[in-house]
Amino acid sequence: MSRIFEALPGIEVPVGAISKGLEQMWEGAASAGRPSPAGEQSMATQINLVLHLGFRTDAGDAVEQFGTAVKFSRRYPSRVVVLCPLLDDAGVTTMRAKVYGECSIGKSADDTRCCEFVMLSYPRSARAHLENQVSICLSTDLPLYYWAHRFSESAKLADYRYLLNTARRILIDSATAPADALTYAWPQPEKVRDLAYARLLPVRQSVGQFLGRYPVEALAKGLRSVRLAYGAEVVAEARVLLSWVKDRIGACGATGETVEIVQPADMAPRVFTLGFSYDDRRSFAWKADLATAHATFDADFGSGRTVMPASVALLSQENALSDAMFF
Repeated sequence: MSRIFEALPGIEVPVGAISKGLEQMWEGAASAGRPSPAGEQSMATQINLVLHLGFRTDAGDAVEQFGTAVKFSRRYPSRVVVLCPLLDDAGVTTMRAKVYGECSIGKSADDTRCCEFVMLSYPRSARAHLENQVSICLSTDLPLYYWAHRFSESAKLADYRYLLNTARRILIDSATAPADALTYAWPQPEKVRDLAYARLLPVRQSVGQFLGRYPVEALAKGLRSVRLAYGAEVVAEARVLLSWVKDRIGACGATGETVEIVQPADMAPRVFTLGFSYDDRRSFAWKADLATAHATFDADFGSGRTVMPASVALLSQENALSDAMFF
């Protein structure tokens, strides 16, 4: 995992001098003519975010998720602490730290927003001191959000009880998390949010708005089966979508229908198909291809057939973060 720490941008500083390192970083940015905090308003941090890069993260993935946090922070100025635990920590006894910051210009030259990042690399022997170090790095009196990315085992996150208990939301991604992540006995399960569910917001809105045009009875009465097929690259999203569909259909009063979820061998990797069958001529079919951003609805709920094209996309990762955090 030291390769992850090395791959992330920033200036290495002594762990005991992180605040001073941040000050010097901004002074260096200003002297070089780069955007830097011009006053208290530009450093009006809104939240604390801890990004925990688990043992299943590689260097390229770490850089990608760091970039996501940067994009998120441009919209919601943040103090971000990035945890880089060492998988192979033989002979390593001390923490290392890096600092990074950037400012972006908003709608006017006077609208400057800045964010700060602290990266911490640490061996298992330093775990006892990690919580104190993290608390020192965070901005006081601001909400904390904890994003656990590609962790190897749900149970191992119990070592981070301070973050699990203190965070307003715990963010995981069922597309990359262990299989038991959504059923694990988290200390406060009501805080846990799945980024796969958040990414599906535009899909849920599109399908929900189309079906919402029809009477509840037309949707639920005589429903025999629900079938969802999906490609190899949208496994987590398909499971989330089916769960949402079952919940919505149940809310309409449907009972006794069979539910099937399949991954056909010939299905394109980023395609969904969803179909309802009834005990009469009513029908519903939806096909969406995320690779082309095109979808098609084909339905007849007793008032005539409707065929309608639509666009389809998932939320970007930074927008999924904000949806999972705040909604």
